[in-house]
Amino acid sequence: MNKVIIKVLGVSGGLMCALPVLASDGKLLATAGLSQLEGSGGGGLVPWATLAGYDSQDDIAASAFMTDVNVTDYRLTSIGAAASFYDRVELSYAQQTFNLPASLITGLSLKSGEIKQDILGVKVRLYGDAVYSTYPQVSVGLQHKQLDSDFIASYLGAKDDSGTDFYVAATKVHLAAVAGYNLVWNLTARATKANEMGLLGYGGPDNNDYQVMLEGSVGMLLSPKWVVGMEYRQKPNNLSSVEEDDWTDVFVSYLPNKNFNITAAYADLGTVATKKDQKGIYLSMTGYLW
Repeated sequence: MNKVIIKVLGVSGGLMCALPVLASDGKLLATAGLSQLEGSGGGGLVPWATLAGYDSQDDIAASAFMTDVNVTDYRLTSIGAAASFYDRVELSYAQQTFNLPASLITGLSLKSGEIKQDILGVKVRLYGDAVYSTYPQVSVGLQHKQLDSDFIASYLGAKDDSGTDFYVAATKVHLAAVAGYNLVWNLTARATKANEMGLLGYGGPDNNDYQVMLEGSVGMLLSPKWVVGMEYRQKPNNLSSVEEDDWTDVFVSYLPNKNFNITAAYADLGTVATKKDQKGIYLSMTGYLW
């Protein structure tokens, strides 16, 4: 898996240096969205109906991303890549690394202070265009996740070390909707068994069935290159041993061209694995290649 990480970082580094002449003319700037923590195109916390690229119906696009979330007691890094085909299908891969605090490492006598999770994603645009159709763009997708070790998940009472989330997302851009500024919103319904995105396993003694969680994003384009907004992600409570809170963030994104974007956010994750008030900074970069 280390070889996969090196390859992804190499691709990402190349994309960061991509020249503007590589940019496709198929879509408006910012309509490819950002890179989501689990690898899909969308916001930071929430997958959108948009695909992870600026490809038109005649193009194929690729992207790579790096994300770091540093909160009070934990740090989560996610790297990955995605490809979108003919503005219809998106394939994505991400590897998450969750760093635990020293107190948990010592208390559980862990050999490693990291939890790793691999995520494979597929998204299909069903109909609509986020900008040009009168109704929202709608897509369906799945994210299959696999932990590298089930020790902590089993210790907390999780039933499985792998799982698959299914979701449907709707995204719409309203041109000049608020005081002349463009407005974008997204609503996603996710069927999931995941505990803390799957980092603490799947299912548990309180629930081992799929539950539908709602997720949403809203943003305003202050200019063609700057977007501000906020996100919300509802979370299940499957584990009686640890509390799980909903997630929120407030973000600002800079998109200088179709080859690169960077996002900074203030994230509030609530209680995570017994640690309360997990708040901090979210940083993410995505590069695109056509």
